[in-house]
Amino acid sequence: MSAGPALQTAEASVSAARIRAHVRFISDDLLEGRYPGLRGGELAAKYVATQFALDGLKPAGDNGSYFQQVRFVGMAVQPAKTAMEFVPLHGPTIPLRFGDDYTVSNRTLTPEVTIDAPLVFVGYGVTAPEFGWDDYKGVDVKGKVIVCIVGDPPSNDPRFFAGKAMTYYGRWTYKFEQAARMGAVGALIIHRTDLASYGWDVVKNSNTSEQTSLADDPAPHLKAASWIQLEVARRLFAAAGLDFDQQFAAAGQRGFHAVPLSVRLQGKVASTVRRFESPNVVAMLPGASTSPDQAVLYTAHYDHLGFVPGMAGDNIYNGAADNGTGVGMLLEMAHVWSSSGIRLPHSILFAAVTAEEQGLLGSQYLGEHPPIPAGQIALDINYDMILPLGVPLEVDVNGAQRTTFYPTVEKVARQFDLTIVPDPRPEAGSYYRSDHFSLSRVGIPAFSIDAGTLYAGHDRAWGVEKFRQFEEHDYHNFSDNFHEDWDFAGNAKLVRFGMALGWQALHRSSTIEWNPGDEFEAARLKSQR
Repeated sequence: MSAGPALQTAEASVSAARIRAHVRFISDDLLEGRYPGLRGGELAAKYVATQFALDGLKPAGDNGSYFQQVRFVGMAVQPAKTAMEFVPLHGPTIPLRFGDDYTVSNRTLTPEVTIDAPLVFVGYGVTAPEFGWDDYKGVDVKGKVIVCIVGDPPSNDPRFFAGKAMTYYGRWTYKFEQAARMGAVGALIIHRTDLASYGWDVVKNSNTSEQTSLADDPAPHLKAASWIQLEVARRLFAAAGLDFDQQFAAAGQRGFHAVPLSVRLQGKVASTVRRFESPNVVAMLPGASTSPDQAVLYTAHYDHLGFVPGMAGDNIYNGAADNGTGVGMLLEMAHVWSSSGIRLPHSILFAAVTAEEQGLLGSQYLGEHPPIPAGQIALDINYDMILPLGVPLEVDVNGAQRTTFYPTVEKVARQFDLTIVPDPRPEAGSYYRSDHFSLSRVGIPAFSIDAGTLYAGHDRAWGVEKFRQFEEHDYHNFSDNFHEDWDFAGNAKLVRFGMALGWQALHRSSTIEWNPGDEFEAARLKSQR
C-alpha cells in the first residue's frame, strides 16, 4: 500500500535530536551499565516506561503496567572449588585448568554438582531431520557427557545446512539444548576459531563471569555446559586411543556414527547462585481491528554489561552504541507513531527487552509470553547497535529474505535510497545473535535493521574502518561511550525506514509468512492454529 500523506508527515517529524538525547541519558554513568537486576538496569527500565507513558501508549506488561517481570538465576562459577579432569580407562588422569583449558556452567541452577560420567563423541551434535542428519542415531547418551564440534556439518550447498552460512544447528546454544534433550548430563563443545568465528579469549571472557538463565525454563538442563580448547580435545582423543583429525573428518560425512570414548569426565562445579528479576518494558498503540490482530512489533534491548566494582578508572560498560542507539530509536518511533494521530488498522507493540547480553533471555521470555498471541503478530523489526556515523546508503536486513515480506522490503528500501547488502559474515551465524531470533523461534517473521558500510559523503573504506575501530576497541568495552560528534541523521533515517515497513505490514491483505521450508515455518503454522 502506498504511504499516505499522514505517514509522510509522521516520518518527517522523526527527530535525530530526540534520539541523541535518549542515547545520551541511557548511556550515562548514572545508569551504571544497565545490568539486569541491578540499580542501573532498573533505572533504564523505568526511563523507558516513563517515555511510553508520556506518549500515551497503553501498558502491555503485567497487571496493567509497562513491566513484564522476568525471573532469572545468575550462576557464577567459583574457580577455587571447581575442578574437572579426564580419567582414561588406561593411562594417567588429565587435569584441566579452568579458563585456560575449559569453561563450564551448571545449568541446573544449584550451588554444586558432581560429574562422573563416560564421554561420547557425537560429531557436530546435530539432529536435523530436514537434512537427513542425526548425530545421535544409534547411541544412548542418557547420563553421559557428549563431546561435539562447534558449527554446522561442512557444506558448500545452500540447500544443505545453508552452505557456508551458519544455521542454528551450528550455534553453541543449540548444542547444549540438544544434549540436554537427549538426556546427557554434560556437553563439551570443541572450540576452533575458524568454525566459531571468534577466538578462545571470547569463549573464556564470556563464560567465566556470571551466567544467567531463566528461572522458570521447563526445559532439561546440563550439569556441565562446557567448552574445551582444540588442543585439549586432541589430548582427550589421544587418551582414548583415537586419531582426532580422522574422527573430526569422519564427523563431517554422512553415515557418521557416534563414538564412545574410553574416558570418563570427573569433576565438581561449585557456583554462587543469585536469583533476581528484571523487566521487559512493553507498550501498545491499539489498532482499529478486533481479534485476530496482525500487529507489528518493534524491539530493542536496553541492558548492557554493568560495571566492575572496585576497579580503578573507567569501570562502567556504558553501552552507548550497544544498545543505547536501539533504545533511542525505539523510543523515537513510539513517540512519532503515538503522536501521529493516524488510526491504524492493526496494533503496534513496542518492547525494550532485558538480558540480551546474557543470551537473548528477555526476548526469549517475551516470545514465550507475548502480550497478544504470537500468531497475531505479523512482524518483528529489531534495532541493535546502530553506529551514529551519518546517513547510510545501504541497509542489512538479514532474515527478511526468508519471508514473504521481502519483496516489500526491497521496494521500500529503494524508496529510501538504500541498497540492501547481504550479511557480511554469514558463517558467524549473526542472525541467531540478536533479539529478533527469539521471536522467530515462536514463528513470528522477524529481522533486524542495520546499516551497511557506505555512507553519504564518504567512500566505503571510511565506513569499513569506522566499524573495524569500533569492533576492535569499543565493542563490549569500557570505551563504548556517548560521543558529542556522533551524527544521528542515519539513525533517524532507519527509524523512518522501519516505520514505512511497519505501515506496509499493517496494511497487507495477507499475513506475512516464512518461506516454504524455512526452519521457522513450522513454528509459524503452529502459532496460527
